[in-house]
Amino acid sequence: MGRQRRWTSATGRTVLVVLPLLYATHGAWALEASITGVSDEVESNIQAYLQNVEAEQYTEARLEGEVRQRTEEAMRVYGYYEPDITFEHTGDERVSLEVEPGPQIEIEILSINVKGDASNDPPFQQAVEDFPLEEGDALRHAPWERLRGQFSGLAIERGYFDWGFTDRRMEVRPYLQSARLYMNFDSGPRYQFGKTSITGSHIEIDRLLRIQPFERGDPYLAQTLADYNQSLAETGWFSSVSVRPRLETAQELAMSPSGGGDAWWSEATASQPERPRVTGAALTSALSINKPSDTQLPIDVSVEPADRHQFEVGIGYATDVGPRLRFGWEQPWINRYGHSLDHDLYISSPEQRFTGVYNVPLEDPLRDSYRLQYGIRNIDDSDTQSLEGTVEVARRWEFDNDWVQTLYFRTTYEDFEQGGEADQVWLFYPGIQWSRTRTRPQRFPLWGDRQQLSLEYSDKVWGSDAQFTRVTADTEWIRTIGNDNRFLARISLGAIETDDFAKIPPSLRFFAGGDRSVRGYSYESLSPRNEEGRLRGGQQLLTSTLEYQRRVTGDWWAATFVDNGDAFDNWGPNDLKTGAGAGVRWVSPVGPIRFDIAHPFDHEDDWRLHFSIGPEF
Repeated sequence: MGRQRRWTSATGRTVLVVLPLLYATHGAWALEASITGVSDEVESNIQAYLQNVEAEQYTEARLEGEVRQRTEEAMRVYGYYEPDITFEHTGDERVSLEVEPGPQIEIEILSINVKGDASNDPPFQQAVEDFPLEEGDALRHAPWERLRGQFSGLAIERGYFDWGFTDRRMEVRPYLQSARLYMNFDSGPRYQFGKTSITGSHIEIDRLLRIQPFERGDPYLAQTLADYNQSLAETGWFSSVSVRPRLETAQELAMSPSGGGDAWWSEATASQPERPRVTGAALTSALSINKPSDTQLPIDVSVEPADRHQFEVGIGYATDVGPRLRFGWEQPWINRYGHSLDHDLYISSPEQRFTGVYNVPLEDPLRDSYRLQYGIRNIDDSDTQSLEGTVEVARRWEFDNDWVQTLYFRTTYEDFEQGGEADQVWLFYPGIQWSRTRTRPQRFPLWGDRQQLSLEYSDKVWGSDAQFTRVTADTEWIRTIGNDNRFLARISLGAIETDDFAKIPPSLRFFAGGDRSVRGYSYESLSPRNEEGRLRGGQQLLTSTLEYQRRVTGDWWAATFVDNGDAFDNWGPNDLKTGAGAGVRWVSPVGPIRFDIAHPFDHEDDWRLHFSIGPEF
């Protein structure tokens, strides 16, 4: 594949040449250079080349020679090979340079060719298409060096382990003010994924192979190996995971790409012992004599079991519930099929609960599973007293678009008293839920959104004490403009349709108010009230939040917000409750900490403090 192109705009990519000097150690008395005759990127590059020169270490003659040499080197990368430099030492650490750049070298011949299997590989074709220089353009070194690095990087990343440059020349003729550039890249054959060998696993091998995102014979791609490594780690079954290609014979001679520290290169070669690396020319010569006949690359997977019992203790505080304690006991695997068991104990002043989840992974353990959930919960908060026991069987699917669908059957027994009215109910009801959460970064998202929609139905036909249809929906969005302006919006909806609301337990009724609802009002203090003025819970719910946050400095943010909403019995309430205020956010090492002061608009002189720890989602 040969190509010759014409392009008239100049490139600003000087970083490959300048970067090493920018980070060089220099003395406290670095040379100050006043430069005339050139400007913009050429002047900046000369300054960078002179940055670590200390005049006191040179004689006058040596200083002038050093400055001239560095200035000429800095200008060559932009095609100026014959500058006229007038040097003057104007002070101890100050020099003056008057530069006449002279003619700029132009490209007379530009020849770029890709041979081997890569000649039909789109990323290589795109790299050639994107090369910004053409015949007749001013010579610049950085794009040429970048293309060389692109070719070698793509080769290792995409499985061309026998790659080499059969020709790579930059012939500069200053006396003719011209340059001839030749780059012939021979990728050789593209390797494919071979047999996968797994060692150290306590889980059935077939289960691990089902997660594998490639088949034997598929074209090799380093990113695919990284994805497999990540998927195995996300199962929670292993304390360490290593997925590596078994590089053999000629492939082991392949040099790392320019820069040498790219993540995909480390991923592909970290398991291999250190060996001397040969030059590209020597590699090409060796491969031309003895090319490997088998291009299938075996994949070695090494894993170590995760601890069978893992414990976690958490202590926190929130205005809604006061001090809270959480104790978690996780068993990431309990048998060779990868079943897991989690238990969680949560204690706060208004609520205490103990829950467990038994997870049975299916063909794709990360996406498909059966779950058995069970728990008991006690609530004693204001006008609500409830003791609830629940068992649920669920089937979970996660789709390629990150949406999660859960179909479940839940049975609940609840002994409660709400607003002075007591009852005991047994409910059995199916439900379905769709949800998706996306965040980046995870600890304090600057971009993200969360969606959730649930539908549940209970009927006396199958023995439930109440017949109802219940729908809940939540949407929450975080977006950032620039680096310092963060916006949050949230809407929550809920509705219960039933002929006997008195049989609906408090866990299914709706309440509003609190840190994550309508600030300015206490936790779940908004709902319809009975004749005695006690909270009864509502059949509908509507809350919304708009919040603007501005970075003050570092991990500190200021916030202003308005919340609106209520729980009620009839759609279209005459007056939703509104709270507004301001606050502070600190992204601490243990997670975001929020402190707000909010004013409820229907209480003229009232203010309420809200404090919580943890992310918004």
